[in-house]
Amino acid sequence: MDASPDNTLPAPADALPAPADLLDLGLDVAREAGALLLAGRAGTVEAEATKSSPTDIVTALDRASEALVARRLREARPHDGLLGEEGSDTSGTSGVRWIVDPLDGTVNFLYRLPNWAVSIAAEVAGEVVAGVVHAPALGLTYTAVRGGGALRRSGTGRPETLTGSTVTDLRRALVATGFGYTERRRTAQVAVLTRVVPKVRDIRRMGAAALDLCAAAAGTVDAYYERGLHPWDHAAGALVAAEAGLLVGGLDGRRQSEDLVVAAPPALFGALTALLAEHPRADSDQLGH
Repeated sequence: MDASPDNTLPAPADALPAPADLLDLGLDVAREAGALLLAGRAGTVEAEATKSSPTDIVTALDRASEALVARRLREARPHDGLLGEEGSDTSGTSGVRWIVDPLDGTVNFLYRLPNWAVSIAAEVAGEVVAGVVHAPALGLTYTAVRGGGALRRSGTGRPETLTGSTVTDLRRALVATGFGYTERRRTAQVAVLTRVVPKVRDIRRMGAAALDLCAAAAGTVDAYYERGLHPWDHAAGALVAAEAGLLVGGLDGRRQSEDLVVAAPPALFGALTALLAEHPRADSDQLGH
């Protein structure tokens, strides 16, 4: 007889969990997945498959990390939904859905660069209420609870409250961004970049969207934008940025989406989105499609 949890059955009629409790669970699971990835990285890692293009890779450890996360979350909360980058997609019945990137920054991971992370967000009624971005190779963990602020943990030290950048002039802003994996999308994104570069202090491209959002939250960079992201790329990091006091959204007052994610202090957000909006709207690739 199969003893695995059956999340098709109705969840108990309890109140929804507190966001802080969801964060505690997500943090524990992210740390366990991070330990698995660190241990796996000590050996040989190779690209196992590709997705949208030959440069958009998946390793066996991406899949092992997602399997671990899914199993641990299911054991703790069997009625929750789960959306994961490597294929997990269950609706659940509890009102809670987890959004998971089991290894954000796979190319960095493959090349032994430290900018990679496990990203786990908890969504209730369509709103992300808790998020963790755990970067074990950097020794950093970012967490946020909606309405409760954002924190950065480094080793065993005291958590540090994040408040973003104090830069107010876009010309003096260090701006992070990223690129997609298809040739057509990259060509369009480079066209956007040629307009942005002359108007800012400089650009950084670190290769992990969740960590870019957290870097903006910490003021390590002043702002961030990227087109073509999926929910698992930004769910946890966007909450960290928002709880650090940044504005997070798209163009024309829209929410962040695959079209565009921008995270910037209020003093920079309008100028940056206006600069990004200068591109021809008729070209769908310019909007990240």
